[in-house]
Amino acid sequence: MLRRRAAMLQAAREFFRARAVLEVDTPAVLSRTVTDVQIESIPAGIDAPTRYLQTSPEYPMKRLLAAGSGDIFQVCRVCRAGEQGRLHNPEFTMIEWYRLGFSLEDLMSEAASLTAALLAAGGRSTGTLETLSYQAAFRATLGIDPLEASTAELRDLCLQQGLAAQSLASLSRDDLLDFLMAGVIGPQLGRGGLTGLHHYPASQAALARLDATDPRTAQRFELYADGIELANGYVELADAAEQQRRFESDLEERRRRGRSLPAVDTRLLAALGHGLPACAGVALGFDRVVMLAAGASNIDEVQPFSWDRA
Repeated sequence: MLRRRAAMLQAAREFFRARAVLEVDTPAVLSRTVTDVQIESIPAGIDAPTRYLQTSPEYPMKRLLAAGSGDIFQVCRVCRAGEQGRLHNPEFTMIEWYRLGFSLEDLMSEAASLTAALLAAGGRSTGTLETLSYQAAFRATLGIDPLEASTAELRDLCLQQGLAAQSLASLSRDDLLDFLMAGVIGPQLGRGGLTGLHHYPASQAALARLDATDPRTAQRFELYADGIELANGYVELADAAEQQRRFESDLEERRRRGRSLPAVDTRLLAALGHGLPACAGVALGFDRVVMLAAGASNIDEVQPFSWDRA
């Protein structure tokens, strides 16, 4: 397994070197962390105010982009609290990269190419890339339009799909969509190849631009293989004021859920204000790709030291 991981990491670096993408490294311990409602950071326990183990290198990498770095990539360890299971370990390896001037389609294609190269280095071939919109996936699998359906309709559908009735009161519209995606649609994607699921609802844009042709949707995609999500990418939002508004919206939702309220990363906002070049970026979960290459059923099988053995 160590040899397989090493071969796949080497393949990643060769992939980017062939495309003249610069490898960079950024701090693993940061003074600011993400406000994303779905991610909980691990405090580093040093300094005051608190510093955090990075959940991704996204914010510092964007500061490098704004400073003129050009195309960049990074292979690093990241940490997220409370994420442990068959496909999750609180510490894992991420490959993240940014490409100037790339469209969403360009980025999906490159993410699929990298994944195919990694799988080949790990001893497995993969099929071709199919692309499918978030809206089309819901219509085809569940017969409902996720952009137009009422919250009541989504609740009824979640109940039909096995969600406990007592959970409904605490769930937002996006929580309901996430339940259906994770439990019903996602496991069917990437069977026999790779699936790029694109144009997520605007409410799930995170740090992505909205699509000018349909602002109900964001220029965001996720890459799936064998029903497993491998990567999450965006055409990057460069508007500091809009990003500030999204951070504040995240914090309001975190407050509603009784979660921690991290300080907004003002350095990232300053970098966006200075000027982020038109670019697209994606983060890929390396350990999950190793799982696919090895035919493993649990992420513990492909990590030298799982959380319980670290």
